[in-house]
Order: sequence, then C-alpha cells, then structure tokens
Amino acid sequence: MAHITVSVEYAIHCLLWLAISDDRALSSRDLAEFQGISPTFLAKILPKLEKAGIVGAHEGVRGGYRLARPASQISFLQIVDAIEGEKPLFDCQEVRRRCALYGDCPPKWASGGVCAIHAVMLQAEKAMRASLALQSLGDIAMRFNRIAPAKFFDEIDEWVDERMAIRTGRSGKPEA
Repeated sequence: MAHITVSVEYAIHCLLWLAISDDRALSSRDLAEFQGISPTFLAKILPKLEKAGIVGAHEGVRGGYRLARPASQISFLQIVDAIEGEKPLFDCQEVRRRCALYGDCPPKWASGGVCAIHAVMLQAEKAMRASLALQSLGDIAMRFNRIAPAKFFDEIDEWVDERMAIRTGRSGKPEA
C-alpha cells in the first residue's frame, strides 16, 4: 500500500455517511457538499469504491450511492486498497548493492537475501495491513452513533430530504 492519501480519508467519511443513512442512496454531489469537499474530486473516488464492490451506484433522480454490503463487512484495508491499490508501503532501491567500495560487484554478504531495512519495512506494512483489516466501517459507525446526539441524525435526515426534494422536483410535503 502506498502512502495513504486524502482520497482515503474522503472515501471513509463518505462511506460513514452511507452507513448511517438508513440505506438511502446519496448522490456524489450531496456527499461532497455535506462534507465541504470538491464534487469533482469525489467523483473520481466513488467509482473506485464501486469497482471494489464496496458501494453500488443507483441511477435516476432518486439514485446515488449505497453500501453494497453491510458496514460490518467492509474493512478499512478494503477501502485503502480500493482507493490506493495494493502497492507496497516501501519501495526498496537496493542501495546496499551500490556501495562505492565494490563497484558493480558487491560481495554476497552485502547483497544476498532480503535487505535488513526492507525487512523492517515489510514487517511494519504487514502489521499496518493487519490492523486495518481488523477495523470495519461498522465499528466506526457504531462509535459515531454513540457520540453524536440524536438531533444531529435528525438534521442529517432533513438535509438529505431537502436535497432529494430538489432532485425530484417535489416540495417534500406529503401528497394529499
């Protein structure tokens, strides 16, 4: 995995809103606006999540994105890999083989096996990947649900309902 970029942070925040949205589809524009991020930038992130089977896109005026499976079955590692790809954390350049003392012929003791520095980095990457695999989106959603006041969730529902009314051309009032 490469350096974890802001794209992962945006993706996780979007997924968190989808996890607490009661299975309502949210448009990429609404997700971006709600979080104060660029809709154009987010439009590049969501297809990666869809391709990884984390979200599903639903077309139409009431469409948008929904989680493709329960939040408890989506690990942080899956999210990171969907956005960043499965690139190594450390790209060993085999500097040990370029010692000026040996030119193009480093001795076997200096160049054989896995570089000790690379071995440390591989161990760190393995631990990080294992830790990310243990944390699910559902875990974070539960923590969020415990700390956020109920009023906040009511405000989210109102905000989403307003956006949906605008998209569907409805006033949001119940039909008579």
